[in-house]
Amino acid sequence: MKDTLEKEFSVEQQEVLNSIRISRIILPVLLGVGVVAYLFWKQIDPNEFSEINWTLHTSFWFFSSLALLVVRHFAYAYRLRILSEKVFSWKKCIELIFIWEFSSAVSPTSIGGSAVALVVLSQEKLSTAKTTALVIYSAILDTIFFVGTLPLLLLVLGPQMIRPNIENISGLMDDRWGRVFLFTYGLMSLYGLVFFYGLFINPQTIKRLINFCTNTKWLSRFREKAISLGDDIIIASSEIKKKKWDFHVGAFLSTATAWSCRFLLLNCLIIAFVPDTSTQFIDQMNLYGRLQAMFVIMAFSPTPGGAGLAELVFGGFVQDFVGQSGVALIIATIWRLFTYYSYLFIGAVIIPNWIRTVINNRKKSKAQV
Repeated sequence: MKDTLEKEFSVEQQEVLNSIRISRIILPVLLGVGVVAYLFWKQIDPNEFSEINWTLHTSFWFFSSLALLVVRHFAYAYRLRILSEKVFSWKKCIELIFIWEFSSAVSPTSIGGSAVALVVLSQEKLSTAKTTALVIYSAILDTIFFVGTLPLLLLVLGPQMIRPNIENISGLMDDRWGRVFLFTYGLMSLYGLVFFYGLFINPQTIKRLINFCTNTKWLSRFREKAISLGDDIIIASSEIKKKKWDFHVGAFLSTATAWSCRFLLLNCLIIAFVPDTSTQFIDQMNLYGRLQAMFVIMAFSPTPGGAGLAELVFGGFVQDFVGQSGVALIIATIWRLFTYYSYLFIGAVIIPNWIRTVINNRKKSKAQV
């Protein structure tokens, strides 16, 4: 496979594709399993497991969480179909979202899978400018959802949404969580604003800023790519500004659906395994808000896909909803199996097939010339 990559892809593309090689799943799996094993060893009372009964109630909410996982994936696929202006079929969109999610899972959450998405989508008959527009606009939509909904949730639910009134399992007190939340929310707002400004208001300024950043000696080797990226942003901006309102509404609604399902899935799992959990709307909103705040704090994790950190902080953030640490750990493990490890293993199957398909298509095109 390595020789084939060298023949069919540029050096830059090879570097990006190598970043999602199958061996990259080893580290996040070891991190996640290691943290879970440590928590089981340090904190779990075996008697807690005897209190978990699998009932019709458990089954209903467990499979509801699975249904939300499927809806979430289809919502992302629908957004990709909208943003690609239906160049991609439904099947192709579903496949590409698996690859995108895999790339995010093996990259630190602070970096994400955008670089991989640019390379992957550029192999799928999209122009470079359209690919750039699609990836940047996806990031903007994600940021708009968070930056827009979090203040509303905070206004309704209060600061308890950010700072649980307990000491969490890693020993950090609630006021520190509040400061981390505000810091990461500020960073998220800043880069979302920069992307929005560059795509919708003044792409020329963003191009000049990118070029200026590569004037330094240690970034000069990226100057040629930076100039190309600046030109692509200008073309992408011109294209995106021409879209009608239904294009933007559809893209945002699919984004909001996908992210909402991500958190509601956890709501369902908690209801499933903590039978006395209140299903009143305001109580579930409090839980939803806590989970969204937790994700913001995890958004700049240095580990691949937040592996290890997610399992570590979950119990502390929902302890006042879940109670027993053993139950919280079970829920966290199932949650990560659904939304993280499943994408690692499905991606490990899909990506080699996708690369072979791209290479075969290239060979067919060359043969026809």
